[in-house]
Amino acid sequence: MTEHPGLDLMYDEMRRQGPDALATIEAGAPVAVRIADAVRRTGRIVLYAMGGSHHVNRIAEPLYRDLGWDARALNASEALLSPLPDTARAALVVSQSGESGEIRDLLKRGPGREERFGLTLEGDSTLARSARASIVAAGGTERAFAASRSIVLTLAMHGAVLEALGAPQDALRASLAEAADPAAVDAADAALAGVDATIFAGRHAMAGVAESAALSMMELARVPTIGFEGGQFRHGPFEVLRPGLGVVLFRSLGPDRAGVAPLAEAAVAAGCATVVFDASGDAPPPGTVHVPLRRGEGLAAAASMILALQHLNIAVARRTVPAGIGTPQRTTKVTA
Repeated sequence: MTEHPGLDLMYDEMRRQGPDALATIEAGAPVAVRIADAVRRTGRIVLYAMGGSHHVNRIAEPLYRDLGWDARALNASEALLSPLPDTARAALVVSQSGESGEIRDLLKRGPGREERFGLTLEGDSTLARSARASIVAAGGTERAFAASRSIVLTLAMHGAVLEALGAPQDALRASLAEAADPAAVDAADAALAGVDATIFAGRHAMAGVAESAALSMMELARVPTIGFEGGQFRHGPFEVLRPGLGVVLFRSLGPDRAGVAPLAEAAVAAGCATVVFDASGDAPPPGTVHVPLRRGEGLAAAASMILALQHLNIAVARRTVPAGIGTPQRTTKVTA
């Protein structure tokens, strides 16, 4: 045993997340075809989840819209209080455990005209039993409290659905096959060592990456963070920019690409420790700490960023948590 048994479990998950994610894309293809048929038949798709699964849905949400579908990601808790109108649509109910309290409550309500499918790690869960069909990720239960492998597997499950809808995911496969180098984030960790809070921001699919990154660092390192969609970050929150604040930005080859440099310039000018996780291949914005990644967009860029962010979160946690990294103090793995 070490001082950080929860972190040991997390490392175990990280060691097998790439192969499990690649297997998930292939094994999930038959159910993904059924989901794609429902999307084409209804023209709509809603993505329900809670916690980290919701942030992965937020990564995928604009990618479904880019294919021409009416797509929205909705917290299950919001849907319980203010349900969507009962119209024909496909629904992806996403939960790593398949047992989150809000997910179970949502499933208790009749689907109406909604065609519900599950994305989960647990083939025997309430979600898998209740949905029309489910993509069940490879490798079984995630034992670590801090989500790592489950986030990557959820990206892979969305990749299977997007591929069935006509968006090839070869670039995602390449990203998943490439293990992140822990040393690549050393400079980013050093830059954030002197900050008292960190803001994450991205646009398009990278907005979901920013939200996921903020949650993961807050959960593992127990430091104050917040994730913003890049445009929202520019409207009002800029007043918080100051020395002692960390700003982490995400740039891909996608539609978000052009909007990152102005945000970086403003953050650097305000004295913020500014880090850019960059899958665009562009030159680093002046004054930033640059983390270059495999060039790509969409889920491929998101996967590269999340794999690298896992190592950044661990590095920050090692500075901020003296013992018990990855062992929860105030919550549980499955929130009832």
